[in-house]
Amino acid sequence: MGRMTEYLTVDEHDMLPRDGAIKLHGEAAFEGMRKAGRLAAEILDAMVPLVRPGVTTGEIDDEVRRLTLEGGAVPATLGYRGYAHSCCISINHVVCHGIPGSKALKEGDILNIDVTPLLDGWHGDTSRMFIVGDAPLKAKRLVDVTHECLMIGIELAKPGNRLGDIGAAIQKHAERHRYGVVRDFCGHGLGRLFHDAPEVIHAGRAGTGPELKPGMFFTIEPMINLGRPAVKLLEDGWTAVTRDRSLSAQFEHSIGITEDGCEIFTQSPKGLDKPPYAG
Repeated sequence: MGRMTEYLTVDEHDMLPRDGAIKLHGEAAFEGMRKAGRLAAEILDAMVPLVRPGVTTGEIDDEVRRLTLEGGAVPATLGYRGYAHSCCISINHVVCHGIPGSKALKEGDILNIDVTPLLDGWHGDTSRMFIVGDAPLKAKRLVDVTHECLMIGIELAKPGNRLGDIGAAIQKHAERHRYGVVRDFCGHGLGRLFHDAPEVIHAGRAGTGPELKPGMFFTIEPMINLGRPAVKLLEDGWTAVTRDRSLSAQFEHSIGITEDGCEIFTQSPKGLDKPPYAG
């Protein structure tokens, strides 16, 4: 028998332990997450004109940091477990946690930009795929299906369902297209803590896992590979890549479970939730 899931109703001012309990938040916390999530989405909206051939990932990171600070927040990744950048940028076969630097974008690249501003104590965690110029049809299709996986998972994020329902639906959709679903990394609880319970696996069996209850905050962030699911970690200790060098895509939203469904905190105010991005 697995350990019984613990739920903890918390006040927005509580000092929250990372104790494995799933936190249940009230309206003031929802408002904090709305503000942090909106800033995160606005930062990604502002990346659209910047993602073009010749721009370096370091330049994108600098702009993310500038916009985060201008928005009255700080980048949660900056200094997190020794990480020295304001976002993660994962290109082509990089699954997640790509480190910004001197690498220049080139025509046909696909990339994920992952930002987490920490605003007034709340984490707005989101990522989005971008396409540099025109990309091969197989790359664009992978990006489309990965976004579909995210939204299919979100549709099942409502009270009374279980986390396994989300993972099973994502896995079914990805594997219908013969894509691999990464298991090594998952979504997570968040709020005042950057990473907290529960773990949100993007594969699994329907009807299993913790029950979803109003007040839960967590991310859904499927990583979908064009090839097999296996990944490996590079020597830098952060960058995860596909073992078979196949392309990988990811989208991420932060959500809160409501009385009758869920609220997406990180939806784009401009409707720029998936490429191609007009304008």
